[in-house]
Amino acid sequence: MSLGQELAPHLPFLRRYARALTGSQQHGDAFVRATLETIVASPEEFPREVDPRLGLYRTFHAIWSSANIEEGEEPTMDLAGAEGIAQARLSRITPLSRQALLLTSLEGFSSEDAAYLISASPDDVDSLVAEAMSEIERQTHADVLIIEDEPIIAMDIESIVRDLGHNVTGVAVTRDEAVAQARKSPPGLVLADIQLADDSSGIDAVKDILAEFSVPVIFITAFPERLLTGTRPEPTFLITKPFQRSTVKAAISQALFFDAATVPAA
Repeated sequence: MSLGQELAPHLPFLRRYARALTGSQQHGDAFVRATLETIVASPEEFPREVDPRLGLYRTFHAIWSSANIEEGEEPTMDLAGAEGIAQARLSRITPLSRQALLLTSLEGFSSEDAAYLISASPDDVDSLVAEAMSEIERQTHADVLIIEDEPIIAMDIESIVRDLGHNVTGVAVTRDEAVAQARKSPPGLVLADIQLADDSSGIDAVKDILAEFSVPVIFITAFPERLLTGTRPEPTFLITKPFQRSTVKAAISQALFFDAATVPAA
């Protein structure tokens, strides 16, 4: 089996991770593209001492680290131009603590594997995750709309949202209900399933809401590959069912982190 064939099954999930890390489909995909170009240019340098998925994410993190800059500095890697990545976005590169949290919570890596990916020790990873979770607890509260037709799942998500200190404005089970609730109480975050109670689409509900409001969205689905085909606009934040509470917390935190980062200071 060729290296490309080994890596292909892992690419949709690397795109998911990259988007969660950057807060943008465009920017995340640009980093993934740069990763693949690096592998194609020097396949002999691909880490073969680990499994292909770990090697793929390791290569991605090497590209990511080369672009990681402090506020006010110039980017050390030019991903602008054709990719359209602005310096303003690069200057808000996700902190290491959030990388550790996303790798373990969203992507399911062990502390040992995450340590390999970010060049740290497993104990460092555990400390970074704890730091990120503490940051989540301090985060500004948001009004959250949940679009989910399974009552038990909706209750679980609502519990997670409230545990984080956010307010749930409503739980909608159809497209029309979701749009109506968004108009009644404009949300600061939307958590959406794809298949809804009346066979309407959560994707269509989100499109309707985004036509009227600028709000971050997290999709929750049992079939993430259906939204990670690379053939149409894809979500920046995507959670796979069944989910862990820590995964939802990490995604909410990251979505709000970038949403707040785009608001100019008063």
